[in-house]
Amino acid sequence: MAKNIKETLLSTLVHGEETLENIKVLRRVSPDKVPNENIADRTVKKLHEKELKLVINEIIDTGKNAKIFRLTSESGYLPPFEAGQFLNIFVEIDGVRVSRPYSLSSSPKEKSYYEITIAGIKEGFVSKYMLEEAKVGDKITANGPSGVFRYQPVFHSKKALFLAGGSGITPFLSMIREGLDSAADRDFVLLYGVAEHEKALYAEEFLDYEKKHPNFTFHLVVSGEDPSWTGERGFLNSNIIEKLVPDYKERTAYICGPQIMNSFCEGELRKLGLANKQIRREMFGASGDVTKEPGFPADINKEQMFKVTVNGQVIDAKASEPLLVALERAKIRVNVCCRSGECSLCRVKLVSGKVFLSKGVLLRKADEKFGYIHSCKAYPISDVEIEL
Repeated sequence: MAKNIKETLLSTLVHGEETLENIKVLRRVSPDKVPNENIADRTVKKLHEKELKLVINEIIDTGKNAKIFRLTSESGYLPPFEAGQFLNIFVEIDGVRVSRPYSLSSSPKEKSYYEITIAGIKEGFVSKYMLEEAKVGDKITANGPSGVFRYQPVFHSKKALFLAGGSGITPFLSMIREGLDSAADRDFVLLYGVAEHEKALYAEEFLDYEKKHPNFTFHLVVSGEDPSWTGERGFLNSNIIEKLVPDYKERTAYICGPQIMNSFCEGELRKLGLANKQIRREMFGASGDVTKEPGFPADINKEQMFKVTVNGQVIDAKASEPLLVALERAKIRVNVCCRSGECSLCRVKLVSGKVFLSKGVLLRKADEKFGYIHSCKAYPISDVEIEL
């Protein structure tokens, strides 16, 4: 009988033929002792399950237009994750199955639940549902923890500079909780930009950490009209960074927040002379207003509608909404995870027509060559035809 690939490779090893013969004997006399998959496959499957079945165990209202959701596993097991990673959750709203990625704010050392924080977003489809309708006991599914916005001890400095905006504070909370609670040999400085100081999430926890840990410094920076605020004011620009973090050149900088803040802070760090390897950015979903991005056609307004033909079906799509959202609203299922143009799961083939690709898309050369686009970052600027 011809050998399969695994058997061929195994036979090339020392004692490989002997091992193959033992496997044949086992299959003949004791087939129940032969596993259907190898140890590596079983281990990987346990650590990286394709779909998690979760239950909302607790909901905490922060009183700041955001709620904290603690999620437990139906099976009792939660795969491990690294601080800074996200969870892509799926919910069904009016018959439409949609997903959104939310950074995990709990420490990886917390084994009993995952914690995510969801803030209200104007015209937010999923956030509105989660804040107004989700309740304790509801079951949801999710992709396993994903993302590369995390501390890499081989490449990153032990001294970290966190630049957060709004609900972009959540991955930093996970990193800080893990680092400080485990007494890691690291130093953290957090600059948290908000419009009003009363809307700063987890500010009390950060202040408490600052009192207890000499290797953690917290600065709240308010950009809006806030008469009662007497602390630091302005945006997280180069002047603020230089003033509050004089040793910034010794640090690895991490940025998370709305895209406009994300891009602004990256530019300010470059002004200060930080190299590419010192700057880590977490992409934060779709653009707030793609029509304001450089290169977007001036003759197309955000409310303009186009026709999208997909596998013979024709649906409507708005110029200011990603194709992925239009597909979801039409109840057309697309694989998805990060929704930020990085993971490539939501790729579709552009057969005809034109789209505008928003900032942050990581297209591979093969995608460009064969006409594939990331639907989470592609906005129609004409009638288009795509293939799933």
